[in-house]
Amino acid sequence: AVTAMAPCWAVASLLLLLLALPPASAGLSGYFGTKSRYEEVNPHLVLDPLSLGPGAGESPPVTCAPLQLRAVLRHGTRYPTAGQVRRLGELHARLLRRPAEPTACPAAAALAAWPMWYEESLDGRLAPQGRRDMEQLARRLAARFPALFAARRRLALASSSKHRCLQSGAAFRRGLGPDLSLGGDEVEVQVNDSLMRFFDHCAKFVALVEENDAAMCQVSAFKEGPEMKKVLEKVAGALCLPVEELNADLVQVAFLTCSYELAIKNVTSPWCSLFSEEDAKVLEYLNDLKQYWKRGYGYDINSRSSCILFQDIFQHLDKAVEESKSSKPISSPLIVQVGHAETLQPLLALMGFFKDEEPLLANNFARQTHRKFRSGRIVPYAANLVFVLYHCDHMNASREEYQVQMLLNERPMSFHHCNETISTYADLKDYYRDILENCHFKEECELPKVNVTAVDEL
Repeated sequence: AVTAMAPCWAVASLLLLLLALPPASAGLSGYFGTKSRYEEVNPHLVLDPLSLGPGAGESPPVTCAPLQLRAVLRHGTRYPTAGQVRRLGELHARLLRRPAEPTACPAAAALAAWPMWYEESLDGRLAPQGRRDMEQLARRLAARFPALFAARRRLALASSSKHRCLQSGAAFRRGLGPDLSLGGDEVEVQVNDSLMRFFDHCAKFVALVEENDAAMCQVSAFKEGPEMKKVLEKVAGALCLPVEELNADLVQVAFLTCSYELAIKNVTSPWCSLFSEEDAKVLEYLNDLKQYWKRGYGYDINSRSSCILFQDIFQHLDKAVEESKSSKPISSPLIVQVGHAETLQPLLALMGFFKDEEPLLANNFARQTHRKFRSGRIVPYAANLVFVLYHCDHMNASREEYQVQMLLNERPMSFHHCNETISTYADLKDYYRDILENCHFKEECELPKVNVTAVDEL
Protein backbone atom coordinates (compact mmCIF):
# COMPACT_ATOMS: atom_id res chain seq x y z
CA ALA A 1 0.00 0.00 0.00
CA VAL A 2 2.87 2.34 0.81
CA THR A 3 4.46 1.58 -2.56
CA ALA A 4 1.17 2.26 -4.32
CA MET A 5 0.95 5.72 -2.74
CA ALA A 6 4.60 6.58 -3.30
CA PRO A 7 5.51 9.03 -6.07
CA CYS A 8 6.58 7.42 -9.35
CA TRP A 9 10.22 8.53 -8.95
CA ALA A 10 10.43 6.90 -5.53
CA VAL A 11 9.22 3.58 -6.90
CA ALA A 12 11.72 3.83 -9.75
CA SER A 13 14.53 4.58 -7.29
CA LEU A 14 13.53 1.60 -5.16
CA LEU A 15 13.55 -0.67 -8.21
CA LEU A 16 16.99 0.58 -9.24
CA LEU A 17 18.27 -0.04 -5.74
CA LEU A 18 16.87 -3.57 -5.68
CA LEU A 19 18.31 -4.34 -9.09
CA ALA A 20 21.72 -3.08 -7.97
CA LEU A 21 21.80 -5.24 -4.85
CA PRO A 22 24.14 -8.21 -5.18
CA PRO A 23 22.45 -11.61 -5.32
CA ALA A 24 22.50 -13.84 -2.24
CA SER A 25 25.44 -15.75 -3.76
CA ALA A 26 27.57 -12.59 -3.59
CA GLY A 27 29.35 -13.97 -0.50
CA LEU A 28 30.64 -16.81 -2.67
CA SER A 29 31.05 -14.97 -5.97
CA GLY A 30 34.57 -13.74 -5.21
CA TYR A 31 35.82 -17.34 -5.12
CA PHE A 32 34.67 -18.84 -8.42
CA GLY A 33 38.14 -18.80 -10.01
CA THR A 34 38.11 -19.02 -13.80
CA LYS A 35 34.30 -19.28 -13.71
CA SER A 36 34.00 -15.77 -12.24
CA ARG A 37 31.89 -13.02 -13.77
CA TYR A 38 33.85 -10.11 -15.21
CA GLU A 39 31.94 -7.85 -12.80
CA GLU A 40 33.87 -9.41 -9.90
CA VAL A 41 37.01 -7.56 -11.00
CA ASN A 42 35.11 -4.43 -12.12
CA PRO A 43 32.15 -4.07 -9.72
CA HIS A 44 31.19 -0.65 -11.14
CA LEU A 45 29.88 -2.45 -14.24
CA VAL A 46 26.98 -3.90 -12.23
CA LEU A 47 25.38 -0.44 -12.12
CA ASP A 48 26.58 0.77 -15.52
CA PRO A 49 27.93 -1.80 -18.02
CA LEU A 50 29.48 0.99 -20.12
CA SER A 51 31.21 2.83 -17.27
CA LEU A 52 34.99 3.22 -17.63
CA GLY A 53 35.29 3.07 -13.85
CA PRO A 54 37.59 4.97 -11.53
CA GLY A 55 40.78 6.18 -13.20
CA ALA A 56 43.86 4.32 -12.04
CA GLY A 57 47.54 4.73 -12.82
CA GLU A 58 49.31 7.39 -14.82
CA SER A 59 48.14 8.58 -18.20
CA PRO A 60 50.54 9.14 -21.08
CA PRO A 61 51.62 12.77 -21.59
CA VAL A 62 49.13 14.92 -23.51
CA THR A 63 51.62 15.08 -26.40
CA CYS A 64 51.27 11.31 -26.91
CA ALA A 65 48.92 9.85 -29.51
CA PRO A 66 47.99 6.15 -29.61
CA LEU A 67 49.33 4.32 -32.66
CA GLN A 68 48.27 0.75 -32.07
CA LEU A 69 46.14 -1.33 -29.73
CA ARG A 70 46.75 -5.06 -29.38
CA ALA A 71 44.18 -6.92 -27.26
CA VAL A 72 44.18 -10.57 -26.23
CA LEU A 73 40.74 -11.46 -24.88
CA ARG A 74 39.24 -14.44 -23.16
CA HIS A 75 35.82 -15.41 -24.53
CA GLY A 76 32.72 -14.23 -22.66
CA THR A 77 30.52 -16.11 -20.21
CA ARG A 78 29.96 -19.67 -21.39
CA TYR A 79 27.85 -22.71 -20.56
CA PRO A 80 29.41 -25.70 -18.75
CA THR A 81 31.33 -28.24 -20.81
CA ALA A 82 29.75 -31.63 -21.61
CA GLY A 83 31.92 -33.27 -18.92
CA GLN A 84 30.74 -30.84 -16.25
CA VAL A 85 27.10 -31.35 -17.30
CA ARG A 86 27.57 -35.14 -17.05
CA ARG A 87 28.98 -34.88 -13.52
CA LEU A 88 26.18 -32.54 -12.46
CA GLY A 89 23.62 -34.96 -13.93
CA GLU A 90 25.23 -37.79 -11.97
CA LEU A 91 25.01 -35.85 -8.70
CA HIS A 92 21.44 -34.73 -9.38
CA ALA A 93 20.42 -38.32 -10.21
CA ARG A 94 21.76 -39.49 -6.83
CA LEU A 95 19.51 -37.00 -5.06
CA LEU A 96 16.52 -38.20 -7.08
CA ARG A 97 17.29 -41.83 -6.21
CA ARG A 98 17.35 -41.01 -2.50
CA PRO A 99 14.25 -38.84 -1.90
CA ALA A 100 14.78 -36.75 1.22
CA GLU A 101 12.17 -35.49 3.65
CA PRO A 102 11.96 -31.68 3.24
CA THR A 103 11.91 -31.18 7.02
CA ALA A 104 14.84 -33.51 7.71
CA CYS A 105 16.95 -32.60 4.69
CA PRO A 106 15.75 -29.34 3.11
CA ALA A 107 18.81 -28.79 0.88
CA ALA A 108 18.55 -32.26 -0.69
CA ALA A 109 14.78 -31.90 -1.21
CA ALA A 110 15.20 -28.46 -2.83
CA LEU A 111 17.97 -29.70 -5.15
CA ALA A 112 16.04 -32.82 -6.14
CA ALA A 113 13.19 -30.51 -7.18
CA TRP A 114 15.59 -28.22 -9.06
CA PRO A 115 15.03 -28.56 -12.83
CA MET A 116 18.21 -29.93 -14.44
CA TRP A 117 18.17 -27.75 -17.55
CA TYR A 118 21.80 -28.10 -18.66
CA GLU A 119 22.35 -30.40 -21.64
CA GLU A 120 25.60 -31.88 -22.89
CA SER A 121 24.98 -30.26 -26.29
CA LEU A 122 25.64 -26.85 -24.69
CA ASP A 123 29.27 -28.02 -24.24
CA GLY A 124 31.01 -24.77 -23.34
CA ARG A 125 29.18 -22.63 -25.91
CA LEU A 126 28.89 -18.89 -25.47
CA ALA A 127 25.88 -17.85 -23.38
CA PRO A 128 23.78 -14.74 -24.23
CA GLN A 129 25.54 -13.00 -21.32
CA GLY A 130 28.85 -13.82 -23.04
CA ARG A 131 27.75 -11.91 -26.12
CA ARG A 132 26.85 -8.94 -23.95
CA ASP A 133 30.25 -9.19 -22.19
CA MET A 134 32.00 -8.79 -25.54
CA GLU A 135 29.76 -6.11 -27.05
CA GLN A 136 30.07 -3.97 -23.92
CA LEU A 137 33.84 -4.49 -23.68
CA ALA A 138 34.16 -3.31 -27.30
CA ARG A 139 32.14 -0.18 -26.54
CA ARG A 140 34.20 0.62 -23.45
CA LEU A 141 37.51 0.19 -25.29
CA ALA A 142 36.23 2.41 -28.09
CA ALA A 143 35.25 5.06 -25.53
CA ARG A 144 38.65 4.80 -23.81
CA PHE A 145 40.65 5.03 -27.06
CA PRO A 146 38.42 7.02 -29.44
CA ALA A 147 41.26 7.99 -31.82
CA LEU A 148 42.10 4.34 -32.50
CA PHE A 149 38.49 3.24 -32.88
CA ALA A 150 37.51 6.21 -35.05
CA ALA A 151 35.61 5.73 -38.29
CA ARG A 152 37.48 4.16 -41.22
CA ARG A 153 40.10 2.46 -39.04
CA ARG A 154 40.98 -1.13 -39.87
CA LEU A 155 40.34 -3.92 -37.35
CA ALA A 156 42.19 -7.25 -37.55
CA LEU A 157 40.14 -9.82 -35.66
CA ALA A 158 41.40 -13.34 -34.88
CA SER A 159 40.15 -16.16 -32.71
CA SER A 160 40.73 -19.69 -31.55
CA SER A 161 38.73 -22.28 -33.50
CA LYS A 162 36.40 -22.91 -30.55
CA HIS A 163 32.82 -21.85 -31.17
CA ARG A 164 32.66 -19.68 -28.03
CA CYS A 165 35.70 -17.69 -29.19
CA LEU A 166 34.45 -17.21 -32.75
CA GLN A 167 31.11 -16.00 -31.40
CA SER A 168 32.88 -13.72 -28.91
CA GLY A 169 34.88 -12.17 -31.76
CA ALA A 170 31.69 -11.57 -33.77
CA ALA A 171 30.00 -10.03 -30.70
CA PHE A 172 33.00 -7.73 -30.11
CA ARG A 173 32.74 -6.56 -33.72
CA ARG A 174 28.99 -5.91 -33.34
CA GLY A 175 29.66 -3.84 -30.25
CA LEU A 176 31.73 -1.41 -32.34
CA GLY A 177 28.91 -0.63 -34.75
CA PRO A 178 29.23 -0.25 -38.53
CA ASP A 179 31.76 2.59 -38.73
CA LEU A 180 35.12 0.82 -38.92
CA SER A 181 36.55 0.28 -42.39
CA LEU A 182 36.43 -3.47 -42.80
CA GLY A 183 35.47 -3.92 -46.41
CA GLY A 184 31.81 -4.14 -45.47
CA ASP A 185 29.62 -4.39 -42.41
CA GLU A 186 30.90 -7.81 -41.37
CA VAL A 187 34.51 -8.62 -40.61
CA GLU A 188 35.61 -12.20 -40.96
CA VAL A 189 37.08 -13.59 -37.76
CA GLN A 190 40.33 -15.31 -38.74
CA VAL A 191 41.01 -18.61 -36.97
CA ASN A 192 44.52 -18.70 -35.52
CA ASP A 193 45.01 -21.64 -33.18
CA SER A 194 48.80 -21.44 -33.44
CA LEU A 195 48.61 -18.22 -31.39
CA MET A 196 45.35 -18.57 -29.43
CA ARG A 197 45.77 -22.28 -28.60
CA PHE A 198 49.58 -22.50 -28.65
CA PHE A 199 49.36 -25.05 -25.83
CA ASP A 200 47.74 -27.62 -28.16
CA HIS A 201 50.71 -27.32 -30.53
CA CYS A 202 53.39 -27.78 -27.85
CA ALA A 203 54.21 -31.50 -27.72
CA LYS A 204 56.27 -31.18 -24.52
CA PHE A 205 53.41 -29.46 -22.70
CA VAL A 206 50.79 -31.91 -23.96
CA ALA A 207 52.77 -35.03 -23.06
CA LEU A 208 54.36 -33.94 -19.78
CA VAL A 209 51.63 -31.70 -18.30
CA GLU A 210 48.27 -31.88 -20.09
CA GLU A 211 48.15 -35.68 -20.36
CA ASN A 212 50.40 -36.57 -17.42
CA ASP A 213 48.50 -37.29 -14.19
CA ALA A 214 51.75 -37.12 -12.20
CA ALA A 215 52.08 -33.42 -13.13
CA MET A 216 48.90 -32.70 -11.15
CA CYS A 217 50.08 -34.44 -7.96
CA GLN A 218 49.53 -31.28 -5.85
CA VAL A 219 45.93 -31.02 -7.08
CA SER A 220 45.29 -34.71 -6.35
CA ALA A 221 46.85 -34.39 -2.88
CA PHE A 222 44.70 -31.36 -2.01
CA LYS A 223 41.55 -33.26 -3.08
CA GLU A 224 42.43 -35.88 -0.45
CA GLY A 225 43.65 -33.37 2.15
CA PRO A 226 42.03 -32.17 5.40
CA GLU A 227 40.51 -28.96 3.98
CA MET A 228 38.65 -30.74 1.18
CA LYS A 229 37.68 -33.60 3.50
CA LYS A 230 35.95 -31.12 5.79
CA VAL A 231 34.01 -29.57 2.87
CA LEU A 232 33.11 -33.03 1.56
CA GLU A 233 31.71 -34.15 4.92
CA LYS A 234 29.72 -30.95 5.30
CA VAL A 235 28.15 -31.22 1.82
CA ALA A 236 27.39 -34.91 2.31
CA GLY A 237 25.64 -34.03 5.59
CA ALA A 238 23.60 -31.25 3.94
CA LEU A 239 22.52 -33.64 1.17
CA CYS A 240 21.87 -36.54 3.60
CA LEU A 241 24.17 -38.72 1.48
CA PRO A 242 26.84 -41.12 2.74
CA VAL A 243 30.19 -39.37 2.40
CA GLU A 244 31.47 -42.32 0.34
CA GLU A 245 28.99 -41.35 -2.41
CA LEU A 246 30.70 -38.01 -2.93
CA ASN A 247 34.17 -37.00 -4.08
CA ALA A 248 36.01 -33.72 -4.64
CA ASP A 249 35.00 -33.58 -8.32
CA LEU A 250 31.28 -33.89 -7.55
CA VAL A 251 31.48 -31.28 -4.79
CA GLN A 252 33.37 -28.97 -7.14
CA VAL A 253 30.72 -29.35 -9.87
CA ALA A 254 28.01 -28.42 -7.33
CA PHE A 255 30.01 -25.30 -6.44
CA LEU A 256 30.57 -24.43 -10.11
CA THR A 257 26.84 -24.80 -10.79
CA CYS A 258 26.34 -22.01 -8.26
CA SER A 259 28.84 -19.95 -10.31
CA TYR A 260 27.22 -20.81 -13.68
CA GLU A 261 23.74 -19.83 -12.53
CA LEU A 262 25.05 -16.47 -11.32
CA ALA A 263 27.13 -15.75 -14.43
CA ILE A 264 24.65 -17.02 -17.03
CA LYS A 265 21.29 -16.11 -15.47
CA ASN A 266 22.22 -13.66 -12.67
CA VAL A 267 20.31 -15.80 -10.16
CA THR A 268 21.23 -17.41 -6.87
CA SER A 269 21.08 -21.14 -7.46
CA PRO A 270 19.88 -23.50 -4.71
CA TRP A 271 23.29 -25.21 -5.20
CA CYS A 272 24.86 -22.16 -3.52
CA SER A 273 23.11 -23.04 -0.24
CA LEU A 274 25.51 -25.98 0.24
CA PHE A 275 28.54 -23.73 0.72
CA SER A 276 29.81 -21.14 3.20
CA GLU A 277 32.44 -18.53 2.38
CA GLU A 278 35.04 -20.71 4.12
CA ASP A 279 34.09 -23.64 1.88
CA ALA A 280 34.34 -21.34 -1.14
CA LYS A 281 37.91 -20.38 -0.23
CA VAL A 282 38.90 -24.05 -0.18
CA LEU A 283 37.24 -24.75 -3.54
CA GLU A 284 38.80 -21.63 -5.06
CA TYR A 285 42.22 -22.89 -3.94
CA LEU A 286 41.53 -26.24 -5.62
CA ASN A 287 40.77 -24.37 -8.88
CA ASP A 288 43.85 -22.16 -8.46
CA LEU A 289 46.12 -25.15 -7.79
CA LYS A 290 45.08 -26.64 -11.12
CA GLN A 291 45.65 -23.32 -12.92
CA TYR A 292 49.02 -22.84 -11.21
CA TRP A 293 50.38 -26.28 -12.10
CA LYS A 294 48.80 -26.56 -15.54
CA ARG A 295 48.89 -22.96 -16.84
CA GLY A 296 50.96 -20.89 -14.44
CA TYR A 297 54.27 -21.09 -12.60
CA GLY A 298 54.14 -24.80 -11.74
CA TYR A 299 56.28 -25.85 -14.74
CA ASP A 300 58.40 -23.66 -17.00
CA ILE A 301 56.93 -25.13 -20.17
CA ASN A 302 53.49 -23.77 -19.22
CA SER A 303 54.63 -20.19 -19.76
CA ARG A 304 57.50 -20.80 -22.21
CA SER A 305 55.03 -22.27 -24.70
CA SER A 306 53.32 -18.85 -24.86
CA CYS A 307 56.44 -17.08 -26.18
CA ILE A 308 55.14 -17.53 -29.74
CA LEU A 309 52.24 -15.20 -28.84
CA PHE A 310 54.44 -12.83 -26.82
CA GLN A 311 56.89 -12.44 -29.72
CA ASP A 312 54.04 -11.90 -32.18
CA ILE A 313 52.72 -9.03 -30.03
CA PHE A 314 56.11 -7.29 -30.11
CA GLN A 315 56.60 -7.94 -33.84
CA HIS A 316 53.42 -5.99 -34.54
CA LEU A 317 54.42 -3.23 -32.12
CA ASP A 318 57.84 -3.07 -33.85
CA LYS A 319 56.15 -2.78 -37.24
CA ALA A 320 53.97 0.10 -36.01
CA VAL A 321 57.08 1.90 -34.70
CA GLU A 322 58.85 1.44 -38.06
CA GLU A 323 55.82 2.69 -40.00
CA SER A 324 55.53 5.71 -37.71
CA LYS A 325 59.22 6.56 -38.12
CA SER A 326 58.78 6.36 -41.91
CA SER A 327 55.67 8.58 -41.70
CA LYS A 328 53.56 5.78 -43.14
CA PRO A 329 50.00 5.05 -42.00
CA ILE A 330 49.86 2.29 -39.39
CA SER A 331 48.78 -0.84 -41.27
CA SER A 332 47.31 -2.55 -38.18
CA PRO A 333 46.07 0.06 -35.69
CA LEU A 334 43.68 -2.43 -34.03
CA ILE A 335 44.48 -6.10 -33.47
CA VAL A 336 41.99 -8.05 -31.36
CA GLN A 337 42.42 -11.76 -30.68
CA VAL A 338 40.03 -14.00 -28.76
CA GLY A 339 41.28 -17.03 -26.87
CA HIS A 340 40.92 -18.69 -23.50
CA ALA A 341 41.92 -18.41 -19.87
CA GLU A 342 44.58 -20.93 -20.93
CA THR A 343 45.85 -18.39 -23.48
CA LEU A 344 46.17 -15.48 -21.06
CA GLN A 345 47.37 -17.21 -17.89
CA PRO A 346 50.64 -18.60 -19.37
CA LEU A 347 51.32 -15.28 -21.12
CA LEU A 348 51.03 -13.35 -17.85
CA ALA A 349 53.26 -15.94 -16.14
CA LEU A 350 55.83 -15.56 -18.91
CA MET A 351 55.89 -11.83 -18.16
CA GLY A 352 56.30 -12.48 -14.42
CA PHE A 353 52.95 -11.19 -13.13
CA PHE A 354 51.12 -12.56 -10.07
CA LYS A 355 54.07 -14.63 -8.90
CA ASP A 356 54.14 -15.59 -5.23
CA GLU A 357 57.34 -16.12 -3.26
CA GLU A 358 56.17 -19.61 -2.32
CA PRO A 359 54.62 -22.02 -4.83
CA LEU A 360 51.00 -23.11 -4.41
CA LEU A 361 51.09 -26.57 -2.78
CA ALA A 362 48.60 -29.04 -1.38
CA ASN A 363 49.87 -28.43 2.16
CA ASN A 364 50.15 -24.62 2.30
CA PHE A 365 46.53 -23.51 1.85
CA ALA A 366 46.54 -21.43 5.06
CA ARG A 367 49.80 -19.67 4.17
CA GLN A 368 48.43 -18.76 0.73
CA THR A 369 45.44 -16.77 2.03
CA HIS A 370 46.87 -13.53 0.61
CA ARG A 371 48.41 -15.03 -2.53
CA LYS A 372 48.77 -12.98 -5.71
CA PHE A 373 47.85 -15.94 -7.90
CA ARG A 374 44.04 -15.90 -7.80
CA SER A 375 42.71 -16.96 -11.19
CA GLY A 376 39.32 -15.30 -10.71
CA ARG A 377 41.04 -11.92 -10.33
CA ILE A 378 43.32 -12.54 -13.31
CA VAL A 379 41.28 -14.42 -15.94
CA PRO A 380 37.52 -14.21 -15.27
CA TYR A 381 35.15 -14.51 -18.22
CA ALA A 382 35.90 -11.78 -20.80
CA ALA A 383 39.36 -11.15 -19.29
CA ASN A 384 41.51 -8.93 -21.49
CA LEU A 385 45.15 -7.95 -21.79
CA VAL A 386 45.66 -4.79 -23.84
CA PHE A 387 48.92 -3.26 -25.10
CA VAL A 388 48.69 0.35 -26.29
CA LEU A 389 51.60 1.88 -28.21
CA TYR A 390 51.93 5.69 -28.20
CA HIS A 391 53.95 8.15 -30.27
CA CYS A 392 54.98 11.13 -28.19
CA ASP A 393 56.08 14.50 -29.57
CA HIS A 394 58.48 16.95 -27.90
CA MET A 395 60.33 14.32 -25.87
CA ASN A 396 63.78 15.03 -24.44
CA ALA A 397 65.31 11.80 -25.73
CA SER A 398 64.57 9.64 -28.75
CA ARG A 399 64.08 6.63 -26.41
CA GLU A 400 61.03 8.42 -25.01
CA GLU A 401 59.38 8.99 -28.40
CA TYR A 402 57.53 5.64 -28.26
CA GLN A 403 55.81 4.62 -25.06
CA VAL A 404 53.58 1.73 -24.09
CA GLN A 405 50.81 1.08 -21.60
CA MET A 406 49.41 -2.29 -20.58
CA LEU A 407 45.95 -2.88 -19.15
CA LEU A 408 44.63 -6.07 -17.60
CA ASN A 409 40.84 -6.18 -17.40
CA GLU A 410 40.82 -2.46 -18.28
CA ARG A 411 43.08 -1.48 -15.39
CA PRO A 412 46.61 -0.17 -15.99
CA MET A 413 49.33 -2.59 -14.87
CA SER A 414 52.59 -1.49 -13.31
CA PHE A 415 55.59 -2.74 -15.26
CA HIS A 416 58.17 -4.71 -13.27
CA HIS A 417 61.17 -2.76 -14.53
CA CYS A 418 59.94 0.71 -13.64
CA ASN A 419 57.03 0.30 -11.20
CA GLU A 420 54.98 2.66 -13.36
CA THR A 421 52.04 2.11 -15.68
CA ILE A 422 53.74 3.86 -18.62
CA SER A 423 57.08 2.69 -19.99
CA THR A 424 59.23 3.68 -22.91
CA TYR A 425 58.94 1.00 -25.56
CA ALA A 426 62.73 0.67 -25.66
CA ASP A 427 62.94 -0.03 -21.91
CA LEU A 428 60.15 -2.61 -22.11
CA LYS A 429 61.92 -4.45 -24.93
CA ASP A 430 65.18 -4.36 -23.00
CA TYR A 431 63.50 -5.90 -19.95
CA TYR A 432 62.05 -8.78 -21.98
CA ARG A 433 65.02 -9.10 -24.34
CA ASP A 434 65.82 -12.69 -23.33
CA ILE A 435 62.29 -13.94 -24.13
CA LEU A 436 62.11 -11.94 -27.36
CA GLU A 437 65.46 -13.24 -28.61
CA ASN A 438 65.92 -16.65 -27.00
CA CYS A 439 62.53 -18.30 -26.68
CA HIS A 440 62.06 -20.54 -29.71
CA PHE A 441 58.71 -22.29 -29.74
CA LYS A 442 59.78 -25.31 -31.78
CA GLU A 443 62.81 -26.05 -29.62
CA GLU A 444 60.99 -25.26 -26.33
CA CYS A 445 58.18 -27.65 -27.24
CA GLU A 446 60.22 -30.58 -28.50
CA LEU A 447 59.78 -33.71 -26.46
CA PRO A 448 62.94 -35.02 -24.78
CA LYS A 449 64.54 -37.83 -26.76
CA VAL A 450 64.08 -40.38 -23.97
CA ASN A 451 60.59 -41.48 -23.01
CA VAL A 452 60.07 -39.42 -19.83
CA THR A 453 56.87 -39.72 -17.81
CA ALA A 454 58.15 -38.18 -14.59
CA VAL A 455 57.90 -34.44 -14.02
CA ASP A 456 61.68 -34.05 -13.51
CA GLU A 457 62.06 -32.94 -17.13
CA LEU A 458 59.85 -29.95 -16.39
